[in-house]
Amino acid sequence: MKRLLVALALVLGGCSAGQGGPTTITFWDNNGGPGRTPIYQELIKRFEAANPDVKVEYVGIPSSSVQQKYDTAIAGGSTPDVGGVTTSYLAHLVGQGALEPADDRLDSGPLKGKLLPGLLETVRQTAPDGKLYAVPASGNMDVIWYRSDRFAENQIAEPATWDDLVAAATKLTRPAENQYGFTIRGGAGSVFQLLSEAYSYSGIDKFYDGGRSTVADPRNAELVRKVAEMYKKATPEADVNNSYTQMVAQFTGGTVAMMHHNLGSTADVMKALGPERVSAMPLPKGPSGKRTVVPNPTDGFAVFKGGKNQEAAWKFVEFLTSAESNGYWNEKVGQIPANTEVRGAEWIQNNPAVKMALGVLEDPATVLVPAPVYLPEYSSITKTDTEPLYQKVLLGQMSAQEFLDQLAAKLTTAQQDWEKRK
Repeated sequence: MKRLLVALALVLGGCSAGQGGPTTITFWDNNGGPGRTPIYQELIKRFEAANPDVKVEYVGIPSSSVQQKYDTAIAGGSTPDVGGVTTSYLAHLVGQGALEPADDRLDSGPLKGKLLPGLLETVRQTAPDGKLYAVPASGNMDVIWYRSDRFAENQIAEPATWDDLVAAATKLTRPAENQYGFTIRGGAGSVFQLLSEAYSYSGIDKFYDGGRSTVADPRNAELVRKVAEMYKKATPEADVNNSYTQMVAQFTGGTVAMMHHNLGSTADVMKALGPERVSAMPLPKGPSGKRTVVPNPTDGFAVFKGGKNQEAAWKFVEFLTSAESNGYWNEKVGQIPANTEVRGAEWIQNNPAVKMALGVLEDPATVLVPAPVYLPEYSSITKTDTEPLYQKVLLGQMSAQEFLDQLAAKLTTAQQDWEKRK
């Protein structure tokens, strides 16, 4: 009996390690659901067909709980081999020593020189040591969706500056007909969007200067004032409580002519309105004339130190970010492919919003201004602490400068505390 148990253990151990059977790796999708799971299932099917010695065990996790799941797995020593991550919580995982750096793998592997430099930079800037702890796969960018048909009917050109946008919003507003030129996100998620607007206007090229937040710069405050002054004049009154859902509903329902969101709303917008009635443009420039972009969190894949099959894990990551797989994924979700070999794909030429966003990110004159999402307190500061204050600005109960002064003070303290811990 003892010999039989030993023999059985050897067989089972061999199967998990690839001796006498395929190596099994576990992959956690950080935003599992009906929209993304089928895409991964198809890619895994392709990967396993090309690599019969590796089997991928897929686990789909809702984005709302994935960070907690990772924390629990790290604490319990049960991490996956590969996990989907975004830069919004990448630093948190790096701080726990959970991830393998990807720098050497990229330099010596098939992806060398094939990933969009801007996305690589946003990932590197998230880590305190500047290393690459995730391989970027998909990028996103804030855009202004606008009703191109209404602009044409009213002989209005696509706004190039924020002053142009305000003028267009005013001209397209007809309250008696329930028509408004713009919609403001005043509820959940409002502050990150507002900061993207402020830095696109001010042209300030960094969130911190000597350890102090630049958020309260008067040029940022000028933009916040401009937006707040549009409230109820060129926007619906309900905007003060708008989250993403209400904002998109107003735009796709025809109430408003312009909406600031990102490429993630492409499917909703195109399904409701179609390419003949809607277009996307980058956030306008301010008086400086500079194109400054606050990047959205970058999606990518990380290999965990606790994984038992490192080589197979890296092979899977390289497959997912190869031109064919990366193109397939981003075509389905309507986002920016990280692999530059996808640039000339037919689907990009047929997707004006993604094509425009790629052009902005590839333009050497574009300055990326990453938000300090690596700060543990960043989410609570910009959401719990600050979203109610922004509503006060919209309602005329607080000045734009006072609002930004309070936000900047908290971000400065959080940065200084982080520097001390680092």
